[in-house]
Amino acid sequence: MSERKVYSRRNFLRSASRIAAIGFVAPVVASATAAAIAKSVRPLESSEKQTEATAEETVDALQDAYGLHRGQRRNHTKGVGALGTFVGNPEIKEISRSGLFSGEKLDVVARFSIAGGDPMVSDADKSPRGMALEFRLPDGSLHHMTMLHTPMFFAAVPQTFLNKFIALAIDPATGKPDMAKYKQFEATHPDIALQAKFLQENNPPPSYANCAFYGVHAFKFINAAGKTTIVKFRFVPQDGEKQLSKAQLSSMPPNFLEQALIQRTRMSPINWDMIVTIGEPGDPETNPTLLWKGKHRELKAGTLTLTSAMPSDLAGSYNINFDPLMMTDGIAPTDDPVLLFRSPSYATSHTRRIRDL
Repeated sequence: MSERKVYSRRNFLRSASRIAAIGFVAPVVASATAAAIAKSVRPLESSEKQTEATAEETVDALQDAYGLHRGQRRNHTKGVGALGTFVGNPEIKEISRSGLFSGEKLDVVARFSIAGGDPMVSDADKSPRGMALEFRLPDGSLHHMTMLHTPMFFAAVPQTFLNKFIALAIDPATGKPDMAKYKQFEATHPDIALQAKFLQENNPPPSYANCAFYGVHAFKFINAAGKTTIVKFRFVPQDGEKQLSKAQLSSMPPNFLEQALIQRTRMSPINWDMIVTIGEPGDPETNPTLLWKGKHRELKAGTLTLTSAMPSDLAGSYNINFDPLMMTDGIAPTDDPVLLFRSPSYATSHTRRIRDL
């Protein structure tokens, strides 16, 4: 199956900017290429407009659920920044031609966070933890990864995501969500069950350094010969995975995660191994709420090393929109509707944040 090189207006704009950069060398070729890209984008325009309208509704719903916090992210609002490097395993070239796996040391800007739009949420809250990474390649290109500490997501389709935060909207009369509405949401959206069960059975970590992070979606790895392999990936901490005890869950201060990470980086670098899982026939590729079952081939794809951490407002990650569709050549999205939906949603949130709306 041929790869669709341009799958959104975002890709078109990125491609056009690269063409402009070489236009002084080959303006005729650039013009012809840009025209071809534009032609391939037109059939997607009407569906993308609909996606962006839904993204606006989703960001509005997040604000209705958590309140408006100007200049801050609408989701995963509370977080901490970090800096480090990534060294990919060149053996991954077997399945991906991406520059991530050249073996060179790449600069990385990272952000850790707690799911939801409350900047004052307790660090002991039993909600997903996030890790977002921006890889900076020698040629100036970027690659983003956004992950959760749950192996699965709660929504199989974007509508479930939207409906959850509509159900959590603050009732002006009480200042709290109407839990009857949320119970109704739970009863009518069975795709949320697996993540809810994981969060119920697993306490949050005492430090981000003791947390594994999962890509949750399936992705396409494409090698130099054009062969596509469906994969999932996760980052496993070399410090080991740990959870808060029941006693710690009720006694920890509300803001321990930031200082724990800063203090840990002052001791020595923190490392995570990137593990790639190779898909098998029949594995779900477009539903992030479902886990792959049975034994799978796994490869170590590289090592992430973080050397410093800092408060979110001082971090290089503060102004980054960690768009998960920002990918290097050799890695591509599947047709997972939630993965594709995240890009316009992140863009909407980012635009409001930088405009201090």
